[in-house]
Formats: sequence, structure tokens, C-alpha cells
Amino acid sequence: MTRFTGINHLAMVTSNMDMTIRFWRDLLGMRLVAGLGRPGYRHYFFEITDHDMIAFFEWADVEKIPEKDHGVPVKGPLAFDHVSIEVESDDDLWEIKGRLEAAEIWVSEVINHGFIHSIYAFDPNNIPIEFSAPVPTVDVRKNPKIKDKSPSHVALEGSSPQPGNWPEPVFHTSYAERRLYPGEGMILAEDHEPNEG
Repeated sequence: MTRFTGINHLAMVTSNMDMTIRFWRDLLGMRLVAGLGRPGYRHYFFEITDHDMIAFFEWADVEKIPEKDHGVPVKGPLAFDHVSIEVESDDDLWEIKGRLEAAEIWVSEVINHGFIHSIYAFDPNNIPIEFSAPVPTVDVRKNPKIKDKSPSHVALEGSSPQPGNWPEPVFHTSYAERRLYPGEGMILAEDHEPNEG
């Protein structure tokens, strides 16, 4: 079974990278750890944790998405509702809330969801963001719970992956046949020092 280690990065879009850097790096405190660019193109990465990043493409002609409240249903094409970024404790939620309010950016009250406490806001691109602190006594990863009053039959099969629902691979690429093709980020590896700060 594949061993997932986290979200490497979520790729978002902005028309103003400088404004985006000011928010994610300077206001929220996430380090800008990688930047790719050339005229008409930028792709920058901010560190959320040791394993997780959020990235932005800068596209000059992109328009901000309409502001949409977190978790409120809409009609029509949609692929994304909001992103929730975990913080260590409620103290961190209150710190972020204070930063956002000082910057005159709307932020919700702290909401108790039972297994997490959350605040909600929007970044300068109108991307809906949530910050969530775990409730130590309710760990749904260790003790999964489905409290849906009308769950589908697939959900009732349980929390673990169910075998037999997808075909098994019939071809496994041998080590000798594995190839890596160059991408935009190759430039970051050219002069990389392992402990650059």
C-alpha cells in the first residue's frame, strides 16, 4: 500500500504575487521556501509544516474568485470549498485571529466543531481558509467515527480501504525502465545547498 506522508503542496492562483507573499509569509509567518519564475510566469511555495506547503501560480489575467462562505453549497462548476490549516493549539488560533484583526482582515469567531476548534477567513485572493486546532480528547484519526444520519452503503463499509473495488495493476515498472522527465523546478536543484536558510 502507498505510504502517504502529507500534502506536498496545494497549488493556488494569484494575480498579485507580492500581495500574496505579504499575506502568507509576513502576516501568517510561513516561510517562502521556493520560487520559480520568468517573464509572465511565477510559481512560489510557502512552508506550512516540515512536510506541507501551499503554492501559488501568478497569472496576470486571472480574476479573484467570488467570495464564497466556507461550507455553503453552491450550484454550477466547483472543485474546491476551502482549505483548513492545522495549528497546534487554541492559543495559536487566538494568535492568528489577533493578527488578522490587527490587519483589518475579516475573521470569524472561534467555532467548536467537537473534534477541532476553528476560525475562518479569506486570503487576499478570496481563497477561503480555515485554521483548526485539534481537540486532544477526540482523535478521529485514531478512532474514526461516522455520525451521518443517512450514510451511503459505501461509507458503511468502514474507514479502512476496501479491496476489490479497483483493478490491481497488471504492469509494474521495473527499476531499469523508470525515467524522470525534467520539469520547471529543476533550476532549484542546480545550486541547492542542503542547509540554506
